[in-house]
Amino acid sequence: MPDAARRPFQFLADARAPMPAGQLAERARRAEEAGFHALVIPDHLIDQMSPAPAMAVIAASTGRLRIGAFVFNNDLRHPAVLAQDLATLDVLSGGRLDVAIGAGWNQAEYDAIGLALEPGPVRVHRLEEAVAVLKGCFGEGPFSFEGSHYRITDYDAGPRPVQRPHPPFMIGGGGRRILSLAAHEAQIVGLAPTAAGNLPRFRRDTTRQQVAWVREAAGDRFGELTLNVYASFHPLTVTDDARGEARRVVDALRERAGVDLTEDEVLASPHLWIGSVDALVEKIQGLREELGITSFMLGDPDEMLPIVERLAGS
Repeated sequence: MPDAARRPFQFLADARAPMPAGQLAERARRAEEAGFHALVIPDHLIDQMSPAPAMAVIAASTGRLRIGAFVFNNDLRHPAVLAQDLATLDVLSGGRLDVAIGAGWNQAEYDAIGLALEPGPVRVHRLEEAVAVLKGCFGEGPFSFEGSHYRITDYDAGPRPVQRPHPPFMIGGGGRRILSLAAHEAQIVGLAPTAAGNLPRFRRDTTRQQVAWVREAAGDRFGELTLNVYASFHPLTVTDDARGEARRVVDALRERAGVDLTEDEVLASPHLWIGSVDALVEKIQGLREELGITSFMLGDPDEMLPIVERLAGS
C-alpha cells in the first residue's frame, strides 16, 4: 500500500482513571512532548472520567495534542446535544477535535441503566442517522432531518466548530455494515476485534478482511482514510518473554471469552500487544506495510513511550 507506507504513524494514548485536573493536564503535556498524536478518553458508564470535561482539560493544557473520545457511545446521547458539546470543544481547543463515535456494545452498561441494547443493525442504522445529524449541526445555517430515530426541524446549531466543513470523524466497528458506513462518512476508520460477520476475534486475518471491506466501500477515497487499531482484552506488555506472556493470554482468552488462539496468533494480532520494544516496533511497521494501518491506540502513555520515541512522525 504505497500511500499508507508514506503516511507517518499516529499514536493515541488513553486516560480514564479519575484524577485531578492538574494531574490530567500534566499527563497531557507529557504526551504532547513525547510526540503522541492524541490523548483520548473512553466512553463507558464505569468508574472513569466522563469524556467531554476531561477533553476540555486536555485541550486547555496543550497546544498541539488532539483530543477525542475513544469512542462516544451513540446510544447515550442525542446527536444534537453531542454536537454542541463537540463544537464547543473544537472551539476551546482551536480546532484539535476528532469526532469518534460508535454504535455501542457493552451489554452490562445498558442493563445497569435500563437501556435496551437493540440488535446490531438497529444500532448501526441509528448511528448512520446520528452522523447525518452531527454533520448537519456542524454545517452552515438551519437544517432539517427526518429519520427513523431522529427528527430535526429548522435547527440552527451553534457554536460552529473551527474545523470546516467539520472536524474529522472516526467511526469504528467490526462488521461490514458499520465499516462501510465509516468508509463513506469518516476520515478515520477504527477496526475492532469483534466477531461480527462470523469472523474470528483478534486474528490478523480478520483485520485483513475488514480492511478489504473498507477498501471496497470507500472506492476512490480509500487512500484518504486513516486506519486505526487498538489494544483490547490485555494491556500492552513490554517483555522479553513474549511467548510466556502469550501463553497466559491464550488461556485467559479461552476461559474468559471463549476464544481459541495459538501463541503465534496472539503475537501477530493487531489487538494484542506483547513483546520487546524491538518486536513491537517491527509489528507496527509490518501492519503499515501489509494493511495500511498507521494509527495505533495502545493504552497508557507511559507504557507506550519507548515505542512512540522510536516511531512517532516516521
